[in-house]
Amino acid sequence: MNRNVLAFTGLVVREAEGFYSLCPELDVASQGASIREARTMLREAVTGYLQACFESNLPYLRPVPEKRDPRRSEPENVVSRFRMTREEFEHLL
Repeated sequence: MNRNVLAFTGLVVREAEGFYSLCPELDVASQGASIREARTMLREAVTGYLQACFESNLPYLRPVPEKRDPRRSEPENVVSRFRMTREEFEHLL
C-alpha cells in the first residue's frame, strides 16, 4: 500500500443521546456529545490507530462490513460527512 495516499471518510451519526462517529475505511469509531466533539474524537482515534499500525508494520485498511455502514443501514441519521486527509497524519509517516 502506498502510504502517501491517505484520505479517509468520517461520518457522524445521531443517536438517542449524542453522536457516534465512524471511519468506514478503517472500521474505527468514537463518540461525542456534539457533532464537533464526535468529529474531533474520531480524528484522535484514527490517528492513534494509524500510529499503532505503522509502528507495528500492520495493514491499516479494514473496511466496515457493508451491512454495518450507516450510509446504508441508517442514512437518515448521518448528520455529517467529512474527509480526513494526508496532512492530518503527516507526522505519522
